[in-house]
Amino acid sequence: MTTAPAALQRRLHLRDAVVIGLGSMIGAGVFAAFAPAARASGRGLLVGLLIAAVVALCNATSSAQLAARYPESGGTYVYGRRVLGEWWGFLAGWSFVIGKTASCAAMALVFASYAVPTAWQRPTAIAAVIVLAAVNSRGVTKTARLAALLVTVSLAVLVLFVAAGAAGGLPHASESLALTRPAAGGPGDGLLAAGPYGILQAAGLLFFAFAGYARVATLGEEVVDPVRTIPRAIVVALAITVVVYAAVAVTLLGALGARALGDSTSPLADALTAAGSPALVPLMRVGAAVASLGALLGLIAGIGRTSLAMAREGDLPRWLAAVHPRFGVPHRAELALAAVVTVLLVVCDLRGAIAFSSFGVLLYYFVANVAALRQPAPERRYPRALAAVGAVLCVILVATVPPVGIVAGVAVLLVGVVSRVVMQRRVTRRRAARRGSDPLRDPS
Repeated sequence: MTTAPAALQRRLHLRDAVVIGLGSMIGAGVFAAFAPAARASGRGLLVGLLIAAVVALCNATSSAQLAARYPESGGTYVYGRRVLGEWWGFLAGWSFVIGKTASCAAMALVFASYAVPTAWQRPTAIAAVIVLAAVNSRGVTKTARLAALLVTVSLAVLVLFVAAGAAGGLPHASESLALTRPAAGGPGDGLLAAGPYGILQAAGLLFFAFAGYARVATLGEEVVDPVRTIPRAIVVALAITVVVYAAVAVTLLGALGARALGDSTSPLADALTAAGSPALVPLMRVGAAVASLGALLGLIAGIGRTSLAMAREGDLPRWLAAVHPRFGVPHRAELALAAVVTVLLVVCDLRGAIAFSSFGVLLYYFVANVAALRQPAPERRYPRALAAVGAVLCVILVATVPPVGIVAGVAVLLVGVVSRVVMQRRVTRRRAARRGSDPLRDPS
C-alpha cells in the first residue's frame, strides 16, 4: 500500500495571517529605511512615504487577487509561471531571491548598528548571519505564535518611541513638514531642497520596509479559507503598517529634522536623545536589535525555501534542492545564502544593501502586477487600474533606486538569466543524448 505525500495543513486563521504580515513589515526595516530615505528626499520624506504606500497598496491588491486564485506556497514565483509563463516566473523568483538576500545584509547591518560600536559592526553583522544560518540549518522554524510575540514587542517599542518624541515637543516639526524650497545658501538649502527625483528615490528606499506583505500570500496552502482570508489579511496588515510608519516618520522628522535624520546611523535612538529621553535609548537599541534578528532569521528560512522550490523546477542549480535527511531543511540553499550575504556585508553599506533589495523586490512585484492584469474578469477582485498603476510605479521606482543598487541589480539579474539559459541547454543536450542525437549540434 502506498500513501500520498503529506500536505500542509490549513491552521492559520485571519488573525494569524494578519500577525504574520505585520511581523514581515513592522520589523527592522522601520529602524533602517528612514535615514537613507531622508538623505535622498530631505523635507519631502513624507511625500516619499505616501508614494511608497500607494505602490504597496497596488502591489498588495494584486498579490491578494492572485493568491485567492492560486492558494499555493511560492507567491509570485508561482503566479508568474501559471499566468505569464516560465520566464516570468523565473524573473519573479530570481528577483525575490536576490532582493531578499540583500535584505539579509541590511537586517544584519541594522542589528549591528544598534548592538555594538561602529568599529565592530561589520564583524558582528557577519557573525549574526553565520550563527542564524547555522540555527536554521538545524531545523528551526518560525510559527505564528512567535510572529505574534515579535510584533507585540516591535509595536510596543514604536509606540513608546512616538510617545517620547511627542513629549519632547518635536522642535523641527514646522521645518520638516514644509515642502517649500529654502532660499539658496540658507540654512535649509541642499539636503532639505530635494526635488521630485529625490522624493521618488526615497519612495523606492521606503518600499523596502513595506515589502513583507507578500509573506501572507506565500502561506496559501496553510491558511483556512484562503480565498477570503488572504486578501483581507494583506489589506488589514498593510493599513496598520502605513499608520505606524507615518507616525514614526513624523516623529523622526520632528525630533531630528531632515538633515540630522539623513546623517544618522541609529535614527530612532538619536531621536530619543534629541527629545530628551536618553534613558530610553538602551531599550530602543534592544528592540531594534531583536527585531532585526527576528527578521533575519525569517528571511534566511524564506529564501532557503524559495531557492529550494526554484531548484526543484530547474530554475536554480539542482544541488540546491537537497534536503537534510535528519533536520528536513534545505541546508545547502541556506549555507549558500549565508556565504553570499557575508560577501555583501564586506562590500556594501546599509544604503547600498537597501537599494539592491528594493531593486529586486520592485521587479518581483512588477511581475505580480502584470500577472494580475492578465487575469480574466471573473477572477478579478479589485479594479484593473490598480494593477496597471502598480506596474508603472514599480518601473518608475526601480529607475530611481540609487545607481549602486541599479548597477548591482542589473548585473545579478543578467547572471541569473545567463545561468538559466546554460542550465536549460545542458538539460536539452542530456535529453537529446538519451535519444541518440543532439539537435543543438545538428547543422540543420
